[in-house]
Amino acid sequence: MSELPILIIGGAGKTGARVNALLRASGVPTRPVSRSTSVPFDWTRSETWPAAFAGVSMAYVTYQPDLAVEGASDAIAEVSRLARENGLKRVVLLSGRGEPGAQRAEAALQQSGVPWTIVRASWFDQNFSEGYLLDGVLAGEIALPAGAVPEPFIDADDIAEVVVAAGRPVHYRQIGSEEFADGMRPHVPEEYIALLLELFTVVLDGRNSDVAHGVEQALGRPARDFADYARRIAATGVWRA
Repeated sequence: MSELPILIIGGAGKTGARVNALLRASGVPTRPVSRSTSVPFDWTRSETWPAAFAGVSMAYVTYQPDLAVEGASDAIAEVSRLARENGLKRVVLLSGRGEPGAQRAEAALQQSGVPWTIVRASWFDQNFSEGYLLDGVLAGEIALPAGAVPEPFIDADDIAEVVVAAGRPVHYRQIGSEEFADGMRPHVPEEYIALLLELFTVVLDGRNSDVAHGVEQALGRPARDFADYARRIAATGVWRA
């Protein structure tokens, strides 16, 4: 059975189009949606939302016009519910930094029960070339009601790569000892393979299934969660296909 596609809400947008291109280049099927696609998705028409979530594995969500606007958190709560009911493995939400409205939308996703990743981005570099600042650049003057406060900008291509790293599926498959050894032989010596087989076939028999609490006892805080580790490392790009 073919792999289910990844839903991209805002598939023609600055980051959505880039995420779509990266996933497809890696051979991952996608379903980019907008108001004009064959499976339409319109943030102003909630009746279009359920069909977009049917038969997909994960979703990348960009909200229009902005998560700071009134009603955004309610919309994110509703699409999160749809994601949970359709069994999506993860929802990746593009959010903003320091916006109370965006934080409310993030909370709606976090409380939904669906696995989530939040990508908080500052202003896009592409605002100067693909957005509302282009006219100012062409006119030779960018006039904004902003003071002399440093503000970071980020390239939309970097955002897209982070999103793809956060949403690329990695599957586990149980194999036999000989298949494992054959796969490892081109890379590691025989004695190391023997050690790994000992660990995987003897030690991993359930004897260590109970979670220990040594870190909390020693440091007075809970041990770091694996999900937090995975999100942090994914953002570095080391797992990019």
